[in-house]
Amino acid sequence: MRDIIDLRGASGATYRFRLWAVGASHLPTAGNYAFVREQATGFAVLAAGAIDDLSQTRSTHGEAAGKGGGTQLFTRLNVARAVRMAEAEDIAAFYGLDAEPARRGGRDA
Repeated sequence: MRDIIDLRGASGATYRFRLWAVGASHLPTAGNYAFVREQATGFAVLAAGAIDDLSQTRSTHGEAAGKGGGTQLFTRLNVARAVRMAEAEDIAAFYGLDAEPARRGGRDA
């Protein structure tokens, strides 16, 4: 899988995400995330959302996304809450996903 992917939104916007390698640390900053599964034709987006602390994403959402099999986690730094929420909803709408609830660490926002 690539280190950088571009996800589309229902609005037509494109959002660039960077791979968060398994075992690597992540800055405790706000942003968006996407769990994807590699496929022969590219990748499938399994889950997407926004969170106040990206360093918590793997533990908070990893189990649910892992049920999709062979997932990779990609993140996008985005500190402005309103913007990251709008992006998460836009991406979820394009890929036909239920928008994951905003998170503050391990609890609902």
